[in-house]
Amino acid sequence: MDGGNQSVVSEFILWGLAHSQSIETLLFVIFLMLYIFIVSGNIVILVLITTDAHLHSPMYFLLANLSFIDMWLSSNTTPKMITDFLRENKTISFAGCMSQVFFSHCIAAGEMVLLVVMAYDRYVAICKPLHYFTIMNLKRCTGLVLTSWIIGFIHGISYIAVIVQLPFCGPRDIDSFFCDMPLVIKLACIDSHDLNKLMNADCGVVAVTCFILLLMSYTYILITVRQSSKAGASKALSTCTAHITVVMIFFVPCIFIYVWPLNITWLDKFFAVFYSVFTPLLNPAIYTLRNKEMKNAMKRFINNFSVLK
Repeated sequence: MDGGNQSVVSEFILWGLAHSQSIETLLFVIFLMLYIFIVSGNIVILVLITTDAHLHSPMYFLLANLSFIDMWLSSNTTPKMITDFLRENKTISFAGCMSQVFFSHCIAAGEMVLLVVMAYDRYVAICKPLHYFTIMNLKRCTGLVLTSWIIGFIHGISYIAVIVQLPFCGPRDIDSFFCDMPLVIKLACIDSHDLNKLMNADCGVVAVTCFILLLMSYTYILITVRQSSKAGASKALSTCTAHITVVMIFFVPCIFIYVWPLNITWLDKFFAVFYSVFTPLLNPAIYTLRNKEMKNAMKRFINNFSVLK
């Protein structure tokens, strides 16, 4: 198309999750409660790990960072989705749309790398226990966490650098509750088929690489656990099971949205809701309900709070 005949798109229209006012009101209540649980649950984990000396270890340092990332992952899209349930015109500015695209991929890629770091932490703890605190010292843990954020930033900025240069001249309707990369690219006034494939391939490099590393790590860990004593194996298996559960509920939706898209609208929306809402909600539940040390820390915190009161 001739660039001179294109109009500048200043905002996009989000179709949301439903078209019935009564259903949207119900969804508003449900997702508002879920978002409150997400924020409060992850804040509780951050407070417990920060204030309880018993949890000042590499594993819980990484878990605190996971909770921090989860809060941002959900906060990037969920508040906008919740407020849109009460609005007839669900619009988002061009800058807001680009911001959602950037932070979605920056935070998601950062979390993928962080999950690999957590798997490495469990590998060292189980397979090299005598050298654990030497290998996983504070300096190395901090460096690994910073690496996850740097990789996430590079991944997100590589997307936004391409998308902001695309010509948008209409239509501007996005059949989702947030600006997702494949849906935004489809609105460009160019043949986006090859570009969409390239972006999905870029996602695939990060997601599939991390997923394979995680599968290899936990397979090796589980083989090692089988050869350990029953007492140690039981505790290690419980921790690894929680980690593997988090990995599966985070990676499976991402793979089906970006790496191996099914192109079924309602299923894409379900997966998007799952990894942006339910994953950050389930993570604190999995780690607190299955973790004896976190339960004890919660009891100590409540007792200390009662004494101060």
